[in-house]
Amino acid sequence: MAQLHCYVPEEIAHQAQRRATQSGLSLSRYLAELVKRDAGSSASWPEGYFDIFGKWEGEPLARPAQLALEERLKIK
Repeated sequence: MAQLHCYVPEEIAHQAQRRATQSGLSLSRYLAELVKRDAGSSASWPEGYFDIFGKWEGEPLARPAQLALEERLKIK
C-alpha cells in the first residue's frame, strides 16, 4: 500500500483529528477514506452526463495531421 505525506495548517489538522475521533477511526484511516471517496467519485462520468449534449449529427470528427517535431540543440 502506498504511503502519502502532506502538509496542512494546524487548524485543519486539528479538525481532521476531531472528525476522525468522532467517526471512531484513526486519523490515517479517516484521511485514507476521504481520499478514496474523492478519487472514486472522479473516476467516471456522472450518470446521464452525455445525454445533455444530444447525439452528434455533424460529419465524423477527424484528428488533424500531427506537425513535425522541432529540432533541439544538443547540450554539450
